[in-house]
Parts: sequence; structure tokens; C-alpha cells
Amino acid sequence: MTELLLVGIGTGNPEHLTLQAVRALNSADLILIPRKGKNKADLAELRRTICEEVISNPATQIVEFELPKRDADNPNYRQGVDDWHDAIASVWAEAMDGLPDQARVALLVWGDPSLYDSTMRIAARLKPAPEISVIPGITSMQGLTAAHKIPLNTIGTPVLITTGRRLREEGWPDGADRLLVMLDGECSFQHIPSDGVMIWWGAYVGMREEILLSGALREMMDEIVETRAAARAHHGWIMDIYLLSREPEGDGESA
Repeated sequence: MTELLLVGIGTGNPEHLTLQAVRALNSADLILIPRKGKNKADLAELRRTICEEVISNPATQIVEFELPKRDADNPNYRQGVDDWHDAIASVWAEAMDGLPDQARVALLVWGDPSLYDSTMRIAARLKPAPEISVIPGITSMQGLTAAHKIPLNTIGTPVLITTGRRLREEGWPDGADRLLVMLDGECSFQHIPSDGVMIWWGAYVGMREEILLSGALREMMDEIVETRAAARAHHGWIMDIYLLSREPEGDGESA
């Protein structure tokens, strides 16, 4: 049976890899690296750089594949995602075809495979089903709070992790003083009341291109929108994340 290693690699900094991740990558017979088009060539290059820095096993092969694109025009969002995941699983299966029994195949997953990532769901579609091992990694959430030198939580209160789409459509959820917002391509903080809200925003967190901005949402909103647009135009892609809080800055605990 093929073993599929889903290795969390942090947010683009090779130093984010755990010792467990390094060992897993060196145990792999094959490492699959996705290509996401010319504008996102940096992402494949970062994966290759990580492999060059940490892999010492000469028997490990590295194969790149073209990642299928999701049909963003499908009015049924969930069906569009399901179809996309089916297509990705088919590409993985083709790349692994012909491997010997008990081969180990690794995929380098940004951040951690458990946090707003579909790698495990896609892996579950493979037939025959491989044995799956998950190696956790540092998340952009951890990278953001570390870079801003802030705790994620305030004292005795919950933190809700959500997406930009849900923030736009549903507003600030009840029962949460802090929101960690991911997968937001439209700066959805513009769609909520800004009075009394703090924001800690970061792009390319943990990478040499890292950009950090923070302050009162009302004062920082336009600057973040403009900075994000300029960075995306310059690099051709962007990964960003932000934390919103209704509590005064500094009202948190680190233990």
C-alpha cells in the first residue's frame, strides 16, 4: 500500500519545518510539487528551495505537476470545489501510477494540513486508498501573531476562525470578541462596522517579503487595501491573513 505523507511546511520559511517534517521528507520515495501557473511560479520555487535545503536522501525523486484550476464561475460553490478536488485527485493518481508497493509519496502543504486546507479531503478520494500520515506545521495564524508580538486570544474569551466570504455575507459572528480571517481576496473588513475594532494584518507572513500593518481598523483600512493591491500586482500573487478584535490593543494573555 502506498503511504501518502502530508507534510506541513509553515508559511514559506524553510526554518518553519519541524524535525518531524524534515525526517518525513527524507523518507519519501517521491515528492509531488504543484505548479499553479506563471503568476504563482514563486510557490513552486519555494517548495523546491525547501527540498534542496532539507533533503539529503539521493533516492528521493521530485516531480512537478500542473494543478487543475477551480471553476470560479460555477454558481454552486460547493459543487465547484468538489469537482476541483476530484480533478486534483486524478492528477495525483496519475503522478503516482507505477510506483512500487509500499512507496512513500510526500506533498508539501502550506501551513498545517488541518487549517483551511483541503489536502486531506483530496487524499481521501484516491482509489485505492493510500495510508495517510499527517505531519503538522506552523500556520499563518501562528506566524501572524508572532510577527505582531501579540497573543491570539484575550483573557477568557473565544477566538473564531473564519473566511472573508463569510465575514462579508454574515457580518461579525455573535459570541466572539476576536476573529481570525483567512482566504480573503476582497478585504472583507471593509464590510463591517469599524468603530472600536483593531486589526493586525500580514501578507507573506514568515517570508522575506513579509508585510505587516496594524492599528485601528477605521484608520488602517485604506492603507491595507492599497498595500495589498500593490503587493499582489508586484508579485503576481498574495497570501494574507488578519486578526480583528473588539478589545483594546494589549488586553490579552501570553500564557
